[in-house]
Amino acid sequence: MSNQDAPAVPEEWGEPRTRTVTWHDPIATAKAGAELSGLDYLRAVAAGELPPAPISRLLGGFTDMTAEKGEVWMSCTPDESVYNPIGLVHGGLVCTLLDSVIGCAVHTTLPAGSAYSSIELKVNYLRPIHANTGAIHARGWVTKPGRRVAFGEGEITDGAGKVLATASGSCLIFEV
Repeated sequence: MSNQDAPAVPEEWGEPRTRTVTWHDPIATAKAGAELSGLDYLRAVAAGELPPAPISRLLGGFTDMTAEKGEVWMSCTPDESVYNPIGLVHGGLVCTLLDSVIGCAVHTTLPAGSAYSSIELKVNYLRPIHANTGAIHARGWVTKPGRRVAFGEGEITDGAGKVLATASGSCLIFEV
């Protein structure tokens, strides 16, 4: 459909906004990561030695990652590009951020040549998040490591430390 074919929009919608998303080849990054323990891999991403996952760029950027064995922290500053139809940050961003910190916390416990995939995630949305909420901070931690399945929990807080959402989840562990 060309711009000429695009339907006219009401003036009160205002000018359209855009956001450009760039990322690096995730397959090349995954290959490099397969040679490292999960903790070393995530520390390399946090240090800028390996690029972040494309999903983090798509959703506005997950930043300030810190990784310790069994625990990961990330931040994100949502803007209106991740709003839902009622003018709040979409729950999908919150869910993705929680899935990321829980999965990455599990990843920190894995040896080189191992990977994980989320198999279950339960999210509790406790407070609304707006663009003016500012940076939100996510923490994920492993509650039970495992050889085939690992379990973790996560929470998101605002700058004042108020808990905005929590989650629990499980990850399947496998060889790459």
